[in-house]
Amino acid sequence: MDNQQQPQMNLDLSKTTPLETPSGGKIWHTGMVLRKVSKFITGTAEDAIVPITVFYDPKTNEILGDTLPQELREEYTGIEYRKMQD
Repeated sequence: MDNQQQPQMNLDLSKTTPLETPSGGKIWHTGMVLRKVSKFITGTAEDAIVPITVFYDPKTNEILGDTLPQELREEYTGIEYRKMQD
């Protein structure tokens, strides 16, 4: 069994900035976008479900756009999402 360890990032959290929600909060909720994949693509006997974790503002339900995969953003145009600010 391969016991490779993940490299540890030496990160000073005091040098980071908070990412506020659209409503001005500092706490984001996590949610799931579920996608169905055809059994013909997966090569399995049944269709599969793929969960995609996203972060969203608990007050407005606005998705943090950078957590939604680029190729799905156009499909979710009816759902508010935003990009992370620099």
